Amino acid sequence: MDSTQQLALGDVLAPSSQTVPTLERPLAARIRRDPRKDGAVGEAESVPFFDEARVPVETIELPNPGIAGLAPHEYEVISQKVTYRLAQRPGSYAVLKYLRSVVKRRDTQAISCAPAPASVIEGSRADVSFVAGLLVDKFLYHLPLYRQHQRLQDMGFQVSRPWLTQLSQQSIRLLKPVYEAQFDSIRASRVKAMDETLIKAGRKERGKMKLAYFWPVYGEHNEVCFPYYPSREAQRVYQSLGADPGPGSVILTDGYASHAKKVGIAHALCWSHSRREFVEAQMSEPDGSLKALRRISALYAIYAIEEDIRNRGLTREAKQLHRLAHSRRHVEDFFAWVDRCREAHGLRPTTPFTQALNYVCERRLGLELFLTDLDVPLDTNHLTHGPRSVPMGRKNWNFCWTELGAEQVGIVQSLIVTCRLHGIDVYTYLVDVLQRVTHHPAAKVADLTPRMWKSIFASRPLRASGQQ
Repeated sequence: MDSTQQLALGDVLAPSSQTVPTLERPLAARIRRDPRKDGAVGEAESVPFFDEARVPVETIELPNPGIAGLAPHEYEVISQKVTYRLAQRPGSYAVLKYLRSVVKRRDTQAISCAPAPASVIEGSRADVSFVAGLLVDKFLYHLPLYRQHQRLQDMGFQVSRPWLTQLSQQSIRLLKPVYEAQFDSIRASRVKAMDETLIKAGRKERGKMKLAYFWPVYGEHNEVCFPYYPSREAQRVYQSLGADPGPGSVILTDGYASHAKKVGIAHALCWSHSRREFVEAQMSEPDGSLKALRRISALYAIYAIEEDIRNRGLTREAKQLHRLAHSRRHVEDFFAWVDRCREAHGLRPTTPFTQALNYVCERRLGLELFLTDLDVPLDTNHLTHGPRSVPMGRKNWNFCWTELGAEQVGIVQSLIVTCRLHGIDVYTYLVDVLQRVTHHPAAKVADLTPRMWKSIFASRPLRASGQQ
């Protein structure tokens, strides 16, 4: 082809004169904030960016070039300026070398020696600080055991990878009674939120893993447990909540049918999942979907005001009246609009928008339950968006179930996530509880759950050797 007849690259990339319709989605307004300094700029810093009680600090004194060659009596130090820099060192492990003198008494000729320091795992060379760090690295920061093993070898430690696996299994076995006590506390909650999270556990055939589920259950005291089950059968609800959930109990879910099937308790449903149906329907029918999203957003705005009133300490009666006076009107208007849209689309082919309308209509009773029960949240966002450790770490766990079973993963994740919900440092908690659990009274094991531990032991936690 003649090159003179070809289009230039600029002509090909030039925008077309024809207008292409685009779908616009409303975005939340953004307030621009003034940029903040990272603590590394400036000559002097009065407020450090770290906790001086927990972080080792190496002091380096820089020489002043203005007094080079002067004797000490020729100048006077009138003040000091401090600058901080965040540094990294090649090693984060240490070996504790205990010296135990063997003593012979001259009068009785008796020979004695101090006993070896006790270990949380009998006969193990691992200090409690190493055991806690091993669990934190794997389950909080999602660093697989084989990478931790590589790091240990690179730092000069000759330990085997099976030893790390056995150490993890034995430590999680010690924590299982604490997990069970926390699960009992969640079962005692009147209002519980429940969901399921897909994982891969167990070998199905060569090159393939079995599909299984964690069923996270969230209690009214900000506690969460991740029981493991191999399926989504309705009987898993019985196994998680127990045969007698208690009078007036409510379960809040995303709408999966098995959750409510013959459970024997009220079933509230999540508005956030209902909203998601209309978000997915925007491409097929943007006008109707945007109207639905605006109506649901108005409901969330009222609910946010109610949360503010709750934080101010109003009585239950006042909060209930506020919900009925404000939220009920928005809910009724929304479902009246849904009914009108369903009538208008009655004879048309099924679309994602009509499916979204049918979705919320079929779940109306569960979506309205929060109006009459003050303790029922508007959605399950506190369960699906808060504890993200399982979805985030799922990739690192694939094909590693020969090391740790899914049940063990659920145990340690339950305690770690609950620690984060209560603002507890996970490492400090594990170091303390692993030292207490073997001799703590079995009847008071609930005291070691993160929620109770925070009020009983957090002010004076047990430390590992060499730690203050």
